[in-house]
Amino acid sequence: MCGACARWLYLKLSTKYFGEIECSESDTLSFPRGLFAFEEETEFLLLPFSGSNDTLLCLQSMKTPELAFVVMNPFSLDPGYAPVLQPEELKELGVKESTELCYYVLCVVKNPVSNSTVNMKCPVAINDENRKAIQVILEAEGYGMRHLLSEFQAEEG
Repeated sequence: MCGACARWLYLKLSTKYFGEIECSESDTLSFPRGLFAFEEETEFLLLPFSGSNDTLLCLQSMKTPELAFVVMNPFSLDPGYAPVLQPEELKELGVKESTELCYYVLCVVKNPVSNSTVNMKCPVAINDENRKAIQVILEAEGYGMRHLLSEFQAEEG
């Protein structure tokens, strides 16, 4: 089977939040370096939670069914969010500008939800064209690792 055909194979995958699903191998995100503290996990799926308008998603490990991270679209929280990657990170992802990438921030969900936090300092950057992704540490000031969701709700009124 040729490589192009193999990318369209459908797989059954057990997930933490969605049970067993069927997905296309072409939907896989490749993290050559893994995620921070999960370097051995190099393939993930990005799955939207129902009713979230693609602002709340699940980053599901392809290797470990019980490993899944809740991620959010940072621009839905802060429209002025402006991540800038280093030249070597851009090169690794195969782009010239930070604006060519998609970004998601990891969320620690707590009860009540307003006590949940998001890590704006260490987003996941994704090249949607080649499906490569990395987690980065932004050098810009003003982005922290534990922003309360309630901070953003207060800004919006």
